[in-house]
Amino acid sequence: MVADDGGDTGLPVGLEAAWGLRERPAKGPKRGLSVDRIVATGIAVADAEGIDAVSMGRVAKELGVSTMSLYRYVAAKDEFYVLMQDAATGPPPPRPASADGWRAGLEWWARAQRDTFRRNLWLLRIPIGSPPATPNGLAWMEQGLQVLDGCGLDEGRKISVMMLVGGYVRNEVSLMSGLDAAMRAEGLTPDAVMRRYERTVDALTSARAERFPALRRLLATGVLGEADAEDTEFEFGLARVLDGVAVLVGGPGSGG
Repeated sequence: MVADDGGDTGLPVGLEAAWGLRERPAKGPKRGLSVDRIVATGIAVADAEGIDAVSMGRVAKELGVSTMSLYRYVAAKDEFYVLMQDAATGPPPPRPASADGWRAGLEWWARAQRDTFRRNLWLLRIPIGSPPATPNGLAWMEQGLQVLDGCGLDEGRKISVMMLVGGYVRNEVSLMSGLDAAMRAEGLTPDAVMRRYERTVDALTSARAERFPALRRLLATGVLGEADAEDTEFEFGLARVLDGVAVLVGGPGSGG
């Protein structure tokens, strides 16, 4: 039964179906096609080969059907990506009792997002074309707003804080996954990569010390050649972001 949406959502047909605002196409009589099966197949391809390998033609081949038959269920590739993104992201986990207060809540929210991205790195390759409008996308947004309840910020500032924290998470995971992929391709450990980088910077700046005095001081400490634990860098950055939010909020939590 189609739900009453109470007005025009402005969403594509596939996304309205995901919300239960429109009937999904019936399963194909022979192949058993459905939106869920098509999306699951796209996710399987993305997990194995990355998002660039996902196309309507490739998914149709995996399912053993014609490409045109998929368009009965998903109108366009962009819509397909959004449905894949929503399914792979899933709903946010329940907020634990330990995540009490705005700061602990945001820490939990950020770490939960990070875990989701790390399980599905291809999500970071999907362009962000609009604010969240899928069931799971809005569930994460709702959860973020809830952890900020009672912090004293108005609703507009809460959205700004969520965008700041969410942007930090995406950027950190994107950077770390890119470095990890490069290291795996070369068969190097993080320590080996950083030592090589240290040697490169040293060679490039040693004869130009007057142009790079700060870098020369850094090299002299040996810090540049040390590989930091990934979680250490993430937690340090997240704490500094939340320190800034604490200044905005004031009151409890402002001490870090």
